[in-house]
Amino acid sequence: MKRPILVAAMTLAAAITTSVQAQEKTSKPHSKFYLKATGGYFFSITPGQFPNVGPYPPQDLHTQYNPANANPLDTLSRKVLTGSYGQGARGGLSVGYNINKYIAVEASFNYYQSSKNLMTNTLTTVVGTNQVLAQVTSHGHVHAFDFAPSVVFSPGYEKINPYVRFGVVLPLWGRLVIETDALNTSTPPAGAPLPPGTLIRTEIHRTEEVKPNITIGMQGALGVDFNLSPRFDVFVEAEYRNVPVKSKSKEVTKYSETNTAINGATGSVITVVSSRNLDQLSVAEKNTDYVTTLDKGSNTPIAQQGTVTKYKNDNAPANDLKSYINIGGMGFNAGIKFRL
Repeated sequence: MKRPILVAAMTLAAAITTSVQAQEKTSKPHSKFYLKATGGYFFSITPGQFPNVGPYPPQDLHTQYNPANANPLDTLSRKVLTGSYGQGARGGLSVGYNINKYIAVEASFNYYQSSKNLMTNTLTTVVGTNQVLAQVTSHGHVHAFDFAPSVVFSPGYEKINPYVRFGVVLPLWGRLVIETDALNTSTPPAGAPLPPGTLIRTEIHRTEEVKPNITIGMQGALGVDFNLSPRFDVFVEAEYRNVPVKSKSKEVTKYSETNTAINGATGSVITVVSSRNLDQLSVAEKNTDYVTTLDKGSNTPIAQQGTVTKYKNDNAPANDLKSYINIGGMGFNAGIKFRL
């Protein structure tokens, strides 16, 4: 009688020991903190009209030069350019804390770079040919760092755990980078010591960076966690962000200009007439402060001498109207979650 009881007791003890060991192997880490690494891509869902690029409006304009007409420029096509800077790639790191089984808080730091957008394109060709007399083309893209605190709600399932996340977006740093290439063909000024039939070809390459004002946006996401081990999950989510940004100031960071004398009939180069670089721009040509209203006291252009723009005060930043862009959109993220 004692032997069966002893065997039963030993069997029960072995079963309990095996169960405890199994629970220890599958139990989650003690800490409520976790880290997340995320990567994703966002799409534009709220396109709008792009801001002006200096004096050039956001349009794709094709005109034709016909010297036989009283008004030599004929418009062939015109299209307003719209879009958003919300389309692009985003990556980030997050730290989170599980308040309980159902609620967590997260703090994320993200880097974002948008796709390039055509902001303006003005093309003038000679009637009956593809000869380009003038063209101005600008492309812009945004890159930025942001801080995004949020609250996460879930049913607390172990293996497959859906969740929703809500929070705000605080851009910490960002730039709208605009790159412009311009080409123009014109007649030389009267009295210039150049052969008859000479034309002046002007080529400009320019990069400017627009700095934003402090702003706040909103974010929301719907996702699913998939448990892989006691410490690791993978997750996928759909996220929406709405982050409107208005301009604060602008600086020209790269500038090169070359004026070349060419043979009007053959296009061959005769000589380089002049050139300008970034250091030769005035303070007003190089820097702009954005304002909500332009008035008589604003530092605005007063004259144009070739490619040189003269302002009321060339030694102070120019003034221009504020513009607005949105760097939010709808996107999809995926990543890994590590419990500490």
